[in-house]
Amino acid sequence: MLDNTTLSILAFVVLFSLMALRVPIGVSMGLVGVAGFALISGVGPALRLVAMSPIRTVTDLSFAVIPLFLLMGAFTTTSGMSRELYRASNAWLGHLPGGLAMATIAACAGFGAICGSSVATAATFSTVALPEMRRYGYSDQLATGVIAAGGTLAILIPPSVIFAIYGLLTDQDIGKLFVAGILPGLLATGLYMLTIQIQGWIRPGLYPKGHRGSWGERWSSLKDIWAVALLFLFVIGGMYAGMFTPTEGAGMGAGGAYVIAVVRRRLTFAQTVECLIQTLRTTAAVFTILIGALLFGYFLTITQTPQHLTEWLVGLNVGRYAILVLLMGIYLILGCILDAMAMVILTVPIVFPLVTQLGFNPIWFGVIIVMTVELALITPPVGMNVYVIKGVTKDVSLSTIFRGVAPFILTDAVRLAILIAFPAISLVLPNQMG
Repeated sequence: MLDNTTLSILAFVVLFSLMALRVPIGVSMGLVGVAGFALISGVGPALRLVAMSPIRTVTDLSFAVIPLFLLMGAFTTTSGMSRELYRASNAWLGHLPGGLAMATIAACAGFGAICGSSVATAATFSTVALPEMRRYGYSDQLATGVIAAGGTLAILIPPSVIFAIYGLLTDQDIGKLFVAGILPGLLATGLYMLTIQIQGWIRPGLYPKGHRGSWGERWSSLKDIWAVALLFLFVIGGMYAGMFTPTEGAGMGAGGAYVIAVVRRRLTFAQTVECLIQTLRTTAAVFTILIGALLFGYFLTITQTPQHLTEWLVGLNVGRYAILVLLMGIYLILGCILDAMAMVILTVPIVFPLVTQLGFNPIWFGVIIVMTVELALITPPVGMNVYVIKGVTKDVSLSTIFRGVAPFILTDAVRLAILIAFPAISLVLPNQMG
């Protein structure tokens, strides 16, 4: 009979082998988790676990925050709010050196505040911003790199589905997690813009001259983005003020996005149905991974894998920040084989006990995890955002996009160091919520 530690290691080997064979990750985790649970506790308890866990998950009201925020993102994407954000950003920033690239970053940040999906943001701005940047003479390498990096802002700037899942898995206040992402999100946006400027200083003539909008055009462009600002302030401000819970806020956001789109005649009945179908498909995929991870988590719990991992890492006596860097390195490696959501769902239940024992603030750690996942989205050889852009712009090679995004990878590393050195950047706003 195998001991629990050996069984846990074998389970991970089988899990990654199944994923290598293209078995869906949720199914892989569920199969391995149930099989491992059966080996230890018996077939009967394992079957009861399969019968109860999925029902308990899909009927838990707190998990409704996931499909509601996904629906909000679908409504805002379909109603064309991204184009309005891009026009406004271009009107104010387009005339500066690298202004069109900075406008893309600003628009991605604004769109992320109402979408919450990195992949959706990257795909959307591949169709919105790339043709405009090409028209003004930006190289494909520079343009696609900016879009790939800008897309990552969506999972940091609230509302974020990744933050919601982290909160549900760790029993943390989702509202506080959302608010904790605001200042790091603004920092990320500013550092990306600074990166664009630095590239211009290093390589004079890199950026084509953009259009200088008149003051009338600039002020007029702001009229088009009132819906985005209103929706963000309504949802995040309402949670910050304690007016409603994150689940209620997600419902308000989805309802508000729908009303705004209908009033402005940007959403037909057919498009509404398509948004609902798209949300249903994405939700089913997310919940499949979530249920599989919970089944796998029950197996890890009875083998005491998180406790053994914690004891081993603490026993290294290398300091808690060295352990944190090690964990971040593991996340970057996992980013080569897993998408962001699967990575968080699989690993957080394992590493969270370690984080709390080391004395790290769980809200702050949530921000660090999301930022590390962001970095994995643009890091070769996988880089999910890069592949999304490649799928939309088939005439641009993967190597071109990866070269374009390389400076922003360095920027992300600097940003992570800043957030680790100054945790207050993440915690000052949530600490005021009580």
